[in-house]
Amino acid sequence: MNDKAENKVEELKGKAKEAAGDATDNEQWQTEGKAEQGKANVKQAGEKIKDAVKGVRD
Repeated sequence: MNDKAENKVEELKGKAKEAAGDATDNEQWQTEGKAEQGKANVKQAGEKIKDAVKGVRD
């Protein structure tokens, strides 16, 4: 699987964990889910930057 897809999967897992935390009032899951989403978003931003730099060089 490529990096972009892996990052999206990580983001979706984070959303699911946060939703489970919301449903069960589990603050740890809520926090972990938000953290996973944030991490995935940073990775996705990095991929966009790489794509932009690649586009400039081509």
